Amino acid sequence: MEEPRRNVELKAHDPDPARTLERALAAGAQDQAELRQRDTYFGVARGRLKLREEEPGGATLIAYERPDDPGERVSHYRLVPVSDPDGLRAALATTSGIRTTVVKRRRLLLWEGVRIHLDAVEGLGAFVELEAVAGPGSDLEPERAKVTHLRAVLEIGDDALRPGSYADAQAAAPDPELLAMARAAAGRAYAPYSDFPVGAAVRTTDGRRYAGANVENAAYPQGQCAEASALGAFVAGGGGRIAEVVVAAPSRELCTPCGGCRQRLREFAPDDAPIHLADLERLRRTTTLAELLPLSFGPEHLA
Repeated sequence: MEEPRRNVELKAHDPDPARTLERALAAGAQDQAELRQRDTYFGVARGRLKLREEEPGGATLIAYERPDDPGERVSHYRLVPVSDPDGLRAALATTSGIRTTVVKRRRLLLWEGVRIHLDAVEGLGAFVELEAVAGPGSDLEPERAKVTHLRAVLEIGDDALRPGSYADAQAAAPDPELLAMARAAAGRAYAPYSDFPVGAAVRTTDGRRYAGANVENAAYPQGQCAEASALGAFVAGGGGRIAEVVVAAPSRELCTPCGGCRQRLREFAPDDAPIHLADLERLRRTTTLAELLPLSFGPEHLA
């Protein structure tokens, strides 16, 4: 059996795809094609397995392993041409299950053996990927040097780097309606003193959704956080248990719940409840209540 192929690669959020394209072309990259890709990810015990259907082009089964850390990483992969994608998808769905499906538009450029992907991923946003294809027997140093050079040319900062795969990010993506509610609430916040509007939204285990905004007061301690407002609406709407939370703010930094609101959420949400931190354009991070409030105290401790 042949050894798997190798790439040195990275993935990053792209706040300005037009500027990235301009910089790549100015560096000498060759514009190759605009592609439409549909990647179906299957459940596997090791690595990742996806069926890629590409227009123009055909279908390919891709099996790969790589670290999930952000930044430069080495991917080992195998490509298998597929003549019957519908049949293969059905067979693998039966035996392994479908984890998720990622749909994207990809603009492909090439620079000295490095594939530059400008991706618009449905539900996730815009990204840039660099993939330096390694030759047989390479010690990977030339490929690492090319990725480092292109990263500098394209001005990809540490804060833009993304771990994992698009499938991981999509699996962690918030409920779209909940995200929209949190962002809309931020737009209606009453924050004349801090000029820092925040919106929050919660979804219950039975599918109800409630939102709230921060409400400031001239007597500063009397102000109320967005999370507290959303929880008030949730309780007034019937209460229950919270399955998911979104906090949104027009901030360059992560806007996380304050300590008091973390404790308020603890009253109604389990430790593993996802808490999505977003700005008004993209999801910045998904965390959990357990991560935000370790070794927490809750109602069960009063028994």
